[in-house]
Amino acid sequence: MSDTAVFLLSILAAILPTVLYVGLIYWVDRYEKEPWWLLAAAFLWGAVPAILISFVLNTLLSAPLLLVLGDELGMAAAPPLIGPPVEETIKSIALVAIFIFWRNEIDSPLDGIIYGAMVGMGFAMVENVYYFLETFNQGGIEAWGVNIVLRAVIFGLNHALFSSFAGLGIAIARLSTSQSVKFALPVLGWMTAVFLHFLHNLTVTFGDFFILVALFFDWGGVLLVLGIMVWALLQERRWLRQYLAEEVAVGTLTLSQYTTASSGRKRTAYLFNALLNRGFRANRHAAKFFLQCSHLAYSKHHWKLFQDEKSAQEIVQLRQEIATLATQLRS
Repeated sequence: MSDTAVFLLSILAAILPTVLYVGLIYWVDRYEKEPWWLLAAAFLWGAVPAILISFVLNTLLSAPLLLVLGDELGMAAAPPLIGPPVEETIKSIALVAIFIFWRNEIDSPLDGIIYGAMVGMGFAMVENVYYFLETFNQGGIEAWGVNIVLRAVIFGLNHALFSSFAGLGIAIARLSTSQSVKFALPVLGWMTAVFLHFLHNLTVTFGDFFILVALFFDWGGVLLVLGIMVWALLQERRWLRQYLAEEVAVGTLTLSQYTTASSGRKRTAYLFNALLNRGFRANRHAAKFFLQCSHLAYSKHHWKLFQDEKSAQEIVQLRQEIATLATQLRS
């Protein structure tokens, strides 16, 4: 196989699983999809600046280990000792930026996980291309194929797993009224990301048997995050049912609208029927209506926590917009 073919296939092998995983992550956000441009920005931060900065810092900070321990031992020690803190710190810059400049987009713990996972998927996609090509150059076509299966499929969610904990810590801090939690949770989330990354790099460094150990801890972590995501979704549904029920009483929503807006399954069915029977425009109007219903519930929850003027103003504005959208739904 020519070098050009290997290069193109390596890119394809990195992109296809990423598209699948990103699609699944995006689908999980049932009630309030995050802005596509912000998700894309998080992904691109992981794919380009984070990769380049991490490569430079990893190279510079690994040099003392190589000097002290020698090339062989230093090359083995650098991935678990240098890579995790460097890479998780650089990836987390995007999450901190979202927290500072677009914090209103973080409405629940699930949002933090999703933004963290997007940064991680961008990082993993580009890093995989590099390792696929390096493996081919060193071990040939067979080693190349094995590496693709390991990195893109079996361990394909690793970077998303690591940085999702950093995002989770930031999201919990965003929604907390405790100053100690606001300080401690982002640090704890980052430390968890670094530790899981360290554990993975350490175990795979020791050879075939320890890959099974890495598999146990990595997929255990993925299952833990999935559990947290399910919990966060159930929490979001409780918020919708609680806060939107109040809107039926004040006339913002009808009972039928409330029943549909507070159920992910019924929302999906409504949107599908709108697309099928009334076209794309009606589908988009309905999607915006449901999105603003979610925003209203989350704004009311935020006001309940903080009693801030901004949330109070958003509640009034969202009620007005929902009333307008409801009229369009009936037209």
